[in-house]
Formats: sequence, C-alpha cells, structure tokens
Amino acid sequence: MASVTFESMRKLYGKTLALKSIDLIIRDGEFMVLLGPSGCGKTTLLRCLAGLERIDGGTVRIGDQDVSDLPPRDRNIAMVFQSYAVFPHMTVFDNIAFGLRMRKTPKADIDRRVREGAALLQLEPFLSRYPAQLSGGQRQRVAVARALVTDSPVLLMDEPLSNLDALLRLHARAELKRLHSEVPRTTVYVTHDQVEALSMGDRIAVMRDGEIVQLDAPGVIYDRPASVFVGSFIGSPPMNFLRCVTRDRTAVGDGFEIDAPSGTDGRTLLLGIRPENIRIGEGPINGTIVVVEPLGSHTLLTVRVGTETMKVVAPADFTARPNEQMRFAPDPHKIRWMDEPTGRALPVPQ
Repeated sequence: MASVTFESMRKLYGKTLALKSIDLIIRDGEFMVLLGPSGCGKTTLLRCLAGLERIDGGTVRIGDQDVSDLPPRDRNIAMVFQSYAVFPHMTVFDNIAFGLRMRKTPKADIDRRVREGAALLQLEPFLSRYPAQLSGGQRQRVAVARALVTDSPVLLMDEPLSNLDALLRLHARAELKRLHSEVPRTTVYVTHDQVEALSMGDRIAVMRDGEIVQLDAPGVIYDRPASVFVGSFIGSPPMNFLRCVTRDRTAVGDGFEIDAPSGTDGRTLLLGIRPENIRIGEGPINGTIVVVEPLGSHTLLTVRVGTETMKVVAPADFTARPNEQMRFAPDPHKIRWMDEPTGRALPVPQ
C-alpha cells in the first residue's frame, strides 16, 4: 500500500481553473471518497492522480515518489471506470487477466490470481462467459476483480456503481466495503451520491468549484457541516436552514424565536437543523403542514414556517392533514448556526 499526497495542485482547462491549489493527504490503506455535484472537479482530481490529465502546478506523490510527470503505466495504480470498460470479445477470465498479461506476469501466477479474484467477487461460475452473458452487476464485479488482482497499492474508482439499479447498488456498496476490509489498499472513490459516501468512506472530501470545502469523517460531516452548501448537499432530505436576526441573545425568524448563540447580537444567521432532529407538538417554531408523505419506515412532512419551508421526519403512524398548524422544537444540541452572508458555520460549543 501507499499514501497519496497532493501539494498545491492546480489544473487549468484553457483559462478556466478547474482545480484550485488542492492540498490533500490520503493515508496508507484509507478509503477516501471525493464527493460533490457534477462539475466540482472530483473526476478531474482522480484523473490527475491517474496521470490521465497533466497538472498545471504543484505536485502529486504516491508514497515517497513524485509522480507528477510520470505516465499512467508507471504509477502502479489500478482503476475502475464508470462504464466498467470490460472487453466484449474476451471471456471473464481473460478480462480479469488483462492487466496481469500486460505486465508480463508468469502464466501460473495469472491463473492463480485470476481465480483468487474471481472467488473474492463470487465470479467462479462465470469465468468462461462473455460480458454479453452477464448482468450489469456481474460486469461491474469483473471490472473490480481486474483492478484487484494487479496488487497495485492504489485503487481508483470513478462512480463505479452509477449504472446499477437501486437494489444492486445497495448490494454492491456492501461488497466493496467488505472487499476493502479483506484486501486493504489505498482507495480513492469518486461519487456524487452522498449515501455511498457516508456508508463507505473512512473520510470524505466534499468538493465544490474545484476546491475541497470540508474534509473529515462521514459522521462529522453529517453532524457538523462546515457550510450551508455541505449541509444542503449531505443528507436526504438535506438540512433545513431558517433565516433569523439576533438581538438581545434571541434569534428572531419569521414564525419563531429561539435562544441565539452568544456573541452574535445584530447578525443575520441561519438556523440549521436536520429533519430527524425536530420534535413535533411543542416548541418555539410555529408551522403549517403543507405535504404529508408516508414512506413506510417514517413519514416526511413539508412544513411552512412563515415564508420558508422545512422538512420534518415524523413516526410512520403520525397522522396529520395539510393546512394543519403545529408547533415544532429543534433539538438544541443539534442546531448548527451559519453566518448568512458567508454561508459558513459558526463554531459548535464544546
């Protein structure tokens, strides 16, 4: 295995700065997720690491080696693409063996490692089949097996599950997490799916407009987002944000008054609260139910608070009708205050 380091790395497309001075250390054996919306730079960062894009400043290191100017074949990495890139004219065995043959691995070692990789991904019954005879999930496993058997210390994965249906993605996430625990290697995983990021990553680098805006463990990013953007992007449904103005240590919003954090008098803030951290039937927020969505395990409410709306997670047996007025209480320990002009989080009291 090997660590990966980006130092002040920049990438330009013409005059457009796609990556803005990226500084990131991915630890040896870590499962790092690059998360963000389309166009944020996450795939570009992965391609710069792979050597598929030339960088325009800074350095890229794998272990102690500066690989900034090395071609992809000399970086000793393996990659799984979004499209899987399995060869239709080759059997599953030959697809998995392809990288090993390109490296001129002895035939006996190829056979042993292909069968070990197939066993790890439950592909033994399909080794003589062609990709057209496989399901999407099986083709995805072939691509992962091909990357794993090379024993490269760094594994790159570019949205490998995005072409699978919801149930298959659920199964594949668990399989990839199991594989990482059984065959640990430094893994960099690109996705726009925040559920994948939260469930799989040791740490998540949330990206926006070519920058890393928050880097931390999944639980920290979910519970203490560094900005309105992160709170809005992570979570389904996302964090609620209600605008308010503070005076005399009270945050006054349209439809609520609540204790404000100390030292914020005269400021415009956003009260951030996750939908599952709101109690129904009492509290300082006065709201009107707009939509009731029964979702099996819970009921999701859309509530109008003054001129704004918020989402509330209610018990599955909760009964309410649209236009019904109720009071709501955010858990004071789960409120995350944001500075409205900048969108940045205020420090969480310890």
